[in-house]
Amino acid sequence: MSSVTSPVRTPLVTSGKSIHDVTEDICRQVEGKPTRSWMMGMAISLTALALGAYATFVLLWEGIGVWGLNKTVGWAWDITNFVWWVGIGHAGTLISAILLLFRQKWRMSINRAAEAMTIFAVICAAMFPLFHMGRLWLGFYWALPLPNTFGSLWVNFNSPLLWDVFAISTYFTVSLVFWYIGLIPDFATIRDRAKNKISQAVYGALSFGWTGGAKAWMRYESVALILAGLATPLVLSVHTIVSFDFATSVIPGWHTTIFPPYFVAGAIFSGFAMVLTLMIVTRAMFKLEDYITIGHIELMNIVIIITGSIVGIAYITELFIAWYSGVQAEQYAFLNRVSGPYWWAYWTMMTCNVISPQLFWVKKIRTSIVATFILSIIVNIGMWFERFVIIVTSLHRDYLPSSWAMFFPTKYDVGVYLFSFGFFFTAFLLFSKFFPVINIAEVKSIIKTDSEKL
Repeated sequence: MSSVTSPVRTPLVTSGKSIHDVTEDICRQVEGKPTRSWMMGMAISLTALALGAYATFVLLWEGIGVWGLNKTVGWAWDITNFVWWVGIGHAGTLISAILLLFRQKWRMSINRAAEAMTIFAVICAAMFPLFHMGRLWLGFYWALPLPNTFGSLWVNFNSPLLWDVFAISTYFTVSLVFWYIGLIPDFATIRDRAKNKISQAVYGALSFGWTGGAKAWMRYESVALILAGLATPLVLSVHTIVSFDFATSVIPGWHTTIFPPYFVAGAIFSGFAMVLTLMIVTRAMFKLEDYITIGHIELMNIVIIITGSIVGIAYITELFIAWYSGVQAEQYAFLNRVSGPYWWAYWTMMTCNVISPQLFWVKKIRTSIVATFILSIIVNIGMWFERFVIIVTSLHRDYLPSSWAMFFPTKYDVGVYLFSFGFFFTAFLLFSKFFPVINIAEVKSIIKTDSEKL
């Protein structure tokens, strides 16, 4: 028998922890004063948010002419960031819904933070199509199917951009409800431990009068399974619909049927990488090493190996199909990606997304906190460049050489992107301080099950 320990057998909670210890350890950051590391993180996030808010104000005041867009490249950093943030939000639904249906216990220590990450990432994603509208208060409602006095509905149901509205709003709503229902028992725990009347009132209202009775738990588990069943198709549908923004066009490099599965795999890939980044920081910040174990990190790295390999196959398939098609415009589009003016973006994407995840085949790297943290950031850099390559390199050289143009981001492109980062990390840090970042009730169930086996 091999002496190598299977990742599935790695303890999900450090042995020796009692049910009381779980409550104390997880509630500590909610009930105590903010730690120095949390304050530093919040200061950095608020600085990014303030700088980005200035760029966003200028954008809304002056219009999208302050971006580096031109007649040829009408989509660039804005839609790149939109697709990137939607992809990051994918892991939360996958961890919450699909792994719950498959009864995977290793999800229990990370699902709460992943669900919160999903909600904040979807909000960040929704910003960019709105900003792209320019003075959005004059026409954002044109994307909504509202009855009006002008006769028919305003929206064009043939447009993939309208499908985005439905997909993202549905995804956000289901994710928010799923996340909040999972928090209710933990809010009740904090309510019962609260020492001042304000905390008792706030967490009492948030817990909806949860009593913890057998009937309440039965209904809670039933609702969780129903929502998981509803949310599971969203994992496939949301990024599939986002891919239709490109796949239903006739632009070389976009008009391809591989985009839906390719986008879904890439979304899970980048989403798990961001969950790893956040969980490693949270693990160190709140001293949760007993609950977010090396076992969790290793299992998530295995998912990254699988999805990264799928993405790599998709890249190679794209190149092969472009060559095999015999269509000159399609062949040139991919040759231009590989060796054109943006060659550096293409090869950054290939290095980060295809080569770097293969390092996780080595168990020592797969179980290393430092290596995982660095590689998770590299993966998300690569996934951002993937969206940049798909969008910009497919647009910047049109059928006519007279229409060729280069895209160069301005400080306002960068500033609005910084604004989304500032919002995301500010929201996540506030969540991690005032809400239990790990699901107390589910982690207790792991300890209870393990003790019954002894």
